[in-house]
Amino acid sequence: MDVRRGLFGVQGSGDTSGYGGLVRPVLLPGSTPRPYGGYFDEVADGLHAALAEAGVVFEDAIERVVVFRGEITFEVPRDHLPQVARNLRDEPDLRFEMCLGVNGVHYPQDSGRELHAVYPLLSITHNRRIRLEVAVSDADPHIPSLSEIYPTNDWHEREAYDFFGIVFDGHRSLTRIQMPDDWSGHPQRKDYPLGGIPVEYKGAEIPPPDERRGYK
Repeated sequence: MDVRRGLFGVQGSGDTSGYGGLVRPVLLPGSTPRPYGGYFDEVADGLHAALAEAGVVFEDAIERVVVFRGEITFEVPRDHLPQVARNLRDEPDLRFEMCLGVNGVHYPQDSGRELHAVYPLLSITHNRRIRLEVAVSDADPHIPSLSEIYPTNDWHEREAYDFFGIVFDGHRSLTRIQMPDDWSGHPQRKDYPLGGIPVEYKGAEIPPPDERRGYK
């Protein structure tokens, strides 16, 4: 269970910026028991076998499995991420050849697991999709880079570092990719100030969204 505040779509608050007054409860999915359904069980079985062949216990490498809204997510401790990713890529019965990037997520209330990295994987061979997810703390935001296993993750990891502050160990050049090099903070974190840059239109100045007045 989580609560989100200040999203667009608020009604009845008199706030014209869209940031004030909105409180929305969010139900987070829990662990999913077997059977998962569809091809998900085959993927789990294939990964179990591949990890066992590598001498890794499935329950050590996979914290939990979540099936939600037609997607399966394998939550992985960061130390096991490269091994799991390599098995998913190389095992013939799995063959997830493509990683579609990495998305950062910030859950301030998830104590000790505030920063999440989500990896959508695609098997072109078998026409299947899954996700990997890794959670780390604000105090120790380090995750092994997958750029050697999936080279296209190079820029995606830089973006997650830039916007969320996740440090991808082993990345060959982990620098900001969109914000200036001397920028302070990581703008897509939920604890980052909502402010913005005033915009000028021929003498008129529009303040940042959280500084705009409301009307009753």
